[in-house]
Amino acid sequence: MTKVVHPTTVSPALGSGGARGLAHIGVVQWLTENGYEIRSIAGASMGALIGGVFAASKLDAYAEWVLALKRRQVVRMLDPAFGHPGLFKGERIMGVLRNLIGDFAIEDLPVSFTAVATDLESGEEVWLRDGKLFDAIRASIAIPLIFTPCDYHGRKLLDGGLVNPVPIEPIVGDTNAVTIAVTVSDPIGPMQPFFPRAPGAEGGAHVSPAVMTPVGGMIEVALASMEAMQNTIARLRLAACAPDLTIGIPRNACGFFEFWRAEEMIALGHERAAQALGAMACGGA
Repeated sequence: MTKVVHPTTVSPALGSGGARGLAHIGVVQWLTENGYEIRSIAGASMGALIGGVFAASKLDAYAEWVLALKRRQVVRMLDPAFGHPGLFKGERIMGVLRNLIGDFAIEDLPVSFTAVATDLESGEEVWLRDGKLFDAIRASIAIPLIFTPCDYHGRKLLDGGLVNPVPIEPIVGDTNAVTIAVTVSDPIGPMQPFFPRAPGAEGGAHVSPAVMTPVGGMIEVALASMEAMQNTIARLRLAACAPDLTIGIPRNACGFFEFWRAEEMIALGHERAAQALGAMACGGA
């Protein structure tokens, strides 16, 4: 069967959301596999990490690495930050990623890239569009309480998701055919945590009963509270600056730190992209 190629340029905005952001890999992979040309990309927090790696043409290498991650390896990459305003310094994971991907100047990347961060002192939204790629990513993923603030050219920067969880604004002026917002905080509904279809099973991907860890403890409560605020901010900002298409991942798809569930998240992103773009194609026919 001949694959239908869509000669369409797209600009995705990839949202924040911890390990659920691994679904962005599946979305981006589906777009490129189906003939969509990504000329610009923006992201906040985990979305900035995936977007930056893609812009550097290293998404396949990153996907292969994250698919092999085990729970113990994730824990070992966390470097405690005793006496600092955050549980972890984040330098260990940045070092691993720099060695895996290589560091680049953002302005030299083959795809236009914007990482969004938050200025700790002023509360301003900061668009990082030049300088070292992993410095920008480190700033954008500086989740309060979890990672220490990032010192970036004299400014202390925090997670971009605090002010713009799904940063569509950096890409709306680009001359591409379609702008796509990818959110990883959709409401909990019939879709429960996703598991790939078992070999030989009938039909498409199936879902399992919800397997959720009860919210408890200081960090879990803080993250859940922050996500509730970010969801409201995202809804308001996307209403004010609407994308052409939104692809949503349920917020109960996996836990915030469950980076060892990459296979499930990537498959879910792939599936949701196929559903959304297929519906858009049918609607435009």
